Amino acid sequence: MAENIKADRFQRLIQIGIALSAERDINRLMETILLEAKGLCNADGGTLYIRTDMDSLKFEIMRTDSLNIAMGGTTGKDINFPPVQMYDPETSEPNAKQVASAAALTGESINISDAYETDDYDFSGTKKFDEQTGYRSKSFLTVPLKNSQNEVIGVLQLLNAIDSNTNEVIAFSEDIQPLIEALSSQAAIALDNRQLLDGQKRLLDSFIELIASAIDAKSPYTGGHCQRVPELTKMMAQAACDSNEGAFEGFDLNEDQWYELHIGAWLHDCGKVTTPEYVVDKATKLETIYDRIHEVRTRFEVVKRDTVIDYLKALIENKGPDEELRAKMEQRLAKLDDDFAFIAESNLGGEFMAPERIERLQEIGTIEWTRTLDDRIGISFEELKRKDQFPAPPLPTVEKLLDDRVDHVIAREEANPDEAENNPFNFKMDVPKNKYNLGEVYNLSIGRGTLTEEERYKINDHIVQTIVMLEQLPFPKQLARVPEYAGGHHEKMDGTGYPRKLTKDEMSLPARIMAIADIFEALTASDRPYKPPKKLSDAIKIMSFMKKDAHIDGEIFELFLTSGIYKEYAERFLDPMQIDEVDISRYVG
Repeated sequence: MAENIKADRFQRLIQIGIALSAERDINRLMETILLEAKGLCNADGGTLYIRTDMDSLKFEIMRTDSLNIAMGGTTGKDINFPPVQMYDPETSEPNAKQVASAAALTGESINISDAYETDDYDFSGTKKFDEQTGYRSKSFLTVPLKNSQNEVIGVLQLLNAIDSNTNEVIAFSEDIQPLIEALSSQAAIALDNRQLLDGQKRLLDSFIELIASAIDAKSPYTGGHCQRVPELTKMMAQAACDSNEGAFEGFDLNEDQWYELHIGAWLHDCGKVTTPEYVVDKATKLETIYDRIHEVRTRFEVVKRDTVIDYLKALIENKGPDEELRAKMEQRLAKLDDDFAFIAESNLGGEFMAPERIERLQEIGTIEWTRTLDDRIGISFEELKRKDQFPAPPLPTVEKLLDDRVDHVIAREEANPDEAENNPFNFKMDVPKNKYNLGEVYNLSIGRGTLTEEERYKINDHIVQTIVMLEQLPFPKQLARVPEYAGGHHEKMDGTGYPRKLTKDEMSLPARIMAIADIFEALTASDRPYKPPKKLSDAIKIMSFMKKDAHIDGEIFELFLTSGIYKEYAERFLDPMQIDEVDISRYVG
């Protein structure tokens, strides 16, 4: 009979070990450890302590069946008892009087048959509890939990072993103690592994959020974008899981898939770390690291002074009446002022550069001025290399007021992305011939906005860099779709997006959700200094046109509206002045 009981216990221990290794939720894991230990030795109560970084034992799980006490773990009831200190806070002496801390300090199990009959440990708190509840705490088995490095990471304490025949409280037998110690060893390893995994996950999350925050902090033009898009993405994904209509029928995400989407959303713009700030923040057409309008202004000043000098020379040389010469000078100066005002206005990029405006710009550019100083000294090695492509003219030299010179062109150094061997990710973007073109007429001739074709490509290239960066990371199987989720938010349902020109059928539902989240956040963001934030109704109207043009997923857009997420997000993240009434019936159905 005894042999059968022992065999059953060993079998049970094996089953418990398998269950512990399979449990992923740390609260359920700790709860399982305590409940299974109680069950093995038929204990009435027990407590699981976890060692903190401050060398204290924190109450994590408490159970006392006869008093109907269940706290911590999955119960949702907090344990408000102060932690047991392993060392005296004032003297730093080891706390050997508390049985839990003594077990943690020595790494040895402590088996007490009757707490009221021992003077080795301080049970005053236990006795006070007994007085208040009418309970009788008697036998204790306190076992340290040691990880694979033999470090104590917690303490398992069992209370009042119950004789299964008489229902009386008895001491924990010498036969049961090794089983509890074996269970504690298994439990410690399982708990330590789970804590390590949870710690790695927290580190990964923190690192990802750090990258996203750094990208947002890098430029005021992105603001809190990298932090808000994940919130909106998760709200929309939850609505898709809750819905069972159309494209969302049967759609659901398990714990791993939620985490996969979480990481993809947080990293969706990680490639922006490669985008130069002066391109992202380019506020005027001539701006690079500084606004070159100041150079142009100085040239105009030179031409104006030359005009005055020419007038004075003509006056000295008696080349005509003073009134006639002065009128000619003033007319020339007024035209130069008007021409510069036109250049300055064009530099802002607020007005469309119609053909006649570009023609005037080119005409102004032909005005000549004289340079007498060497422009190849005191400059960077790279700029000098570009200038050395043509011989230096003898000084003084006449130059155009605005010019597109050979040294304005910065060649593309990397391999041609269009070639198959250089494009393993199947990107389908129109790549400009040059990396940058700083030509003055070229930049001032930009039709709309302030970005050249090359600069627009560089900004769009952030999504290429995002995919390349993420594809190089060794994501585990359960996170394999992170690059897809992060890299698809600039694709369009009709295949005209970038960087892969994917169609709706080629994109997963979470990737299509993120595309809408990215657009809506960008339209409504109030921390973009280059534009005022859109009102809620205006943002929805713009997105309805995008739906009509098959640029965004129509079913997800309608879910975004009918679920009320647009309003919920607005109340959390938009300025109250942006929130107005939206008649969604105009856009649904």
